Amino acid sequence: MRRIYCYITVITAFFLIAGSMALAESANSSFNQGFEKHLRGDLAGAVKLYSKAIEDDSAFAMAYQMRGIAQQQLKKYSQAINDFSMVITCGAPSFKIIGYYNRGVLKNMTGDFAGAIPDFSQAIELDKKMAAAFFHRGIAKSKTGDMFGRMEDFREAARLGDISAIAWLNTYYPGWRDLPTAATAM
Repeated sequence: MRRIYCYITVITAFFLIAGSMALAESANSSFNQGFEKHLRGDLAGAVKLYSKAIEDDSAFAMAYQMRGIAQQQLKKYSQAINDFSMVITCGAPSFKIIGYYNRGVLKNMTGDFAGAIPDFSQAIELDKKMAAAFFHRGIAKSKTGDMFGRMEDFREAARLGDISAIAWLNTYYPGWRDLPTAATAM
């Protein structure tokens, strides 16, 4: 009897592993097909295939990421924000950075500037050299009335090499390099 339980346990484990591998393979296949459609401009088809990949693997961060991008391109912003939230939930730290950044960009695009600031701050916390996050957080701060915060973020983005920040600062504050920073103002 003990041998039968042992065999049943081994067989069950085999089928579970084989089943998970089949689901992962199916998820990857759907994702790859979706990515091909995405590259060809078939955004609706890509969303369906990314969704199929997510059905097969509910923690497939890259599928959420790409579906979010396709949703954004389709101007389905709330669905895209939800997908980027799932990237943050399911993803490894490198995915979380992009998830926070992309969700922040969408919040800026939809006018939720106060909601965008914490997302950009989280992206910056995870990657202190993400110039684009500083730049976009500066935009959000500007829209919420924090002009000093905007200047500090634009300056940090420029220091990190963000061309848009450099151009904006050179246009509107030609002497920006000589202005005191938050560290020197205190």
